[in-house]
Amino acid sequence: MRSYERLEFLGDSVLGLIVTLDLFHRHPDRAEGELTRMRQRVVSREVCSVVAETSGLPDAMVAAAPQSCRSEAVAMAGTPSVRAALAESVIGAGWIGPGAEATTAAVLGSFASAIDAAPSRMRDGKSALQEEAARLRRGGVRYEITGEEGPPQDRVFTARVLVGGDELGRGSGRSKQAAEQEAADQALVALGAQA
Repeated sequence: MRSYERLEFLGDSVLGLIVTLDLFHRHPDRAEGELTRMRQRVVSREVCSVVAETSGLPDAMVAAAPQSCRSEAVAMAGTPSVRAALAESVIGAGWIGPGAEATTAAVLGSFASAIDAAPSRMRDGKSALQEEAARLRRGGVRYEITGEEGPPQDRVFTARVLVGGDELGRGSGRSKQAAEQEAADQALVALGAQA
């Protein structure tokens, strides 16, 4: 467990560096604050979770688990934070093993849709999703609040977004709006991966 967390720590930094360099070169006219916000969106836990899922990392983790721990591995693999940690630890392992060049190519390929969407996601994620769904002719966008937890002064809402009837994102936040925004951000990444 200790080495896994260390690889996650390294991978988080490596991911930030690779994405920072790419955004820096792609957008020479953008100010530091804009680049920072773009990077935050690309390297978010939500995006890392989606990348891990599309790369098959949760399935690989379950397959590698000893039979006695298989049900626990299945439950863990279903958790977005664990999927995000898997992505970051694989990036860290790649940096140590195959090296900087191979890891950079793999990260830029795996995170391409999030990097491409970063400038448009500087705007309201819900508006950007509406435009992207219309552009791709995917049908209407609908949000549903799926849960509320905590006392009134510390409430956390969860939401999902359906595009053309398909669930493409989930989010949580301290307001319904924040939960929907996070779900929209995740759906934008998913739409980019499916395009």
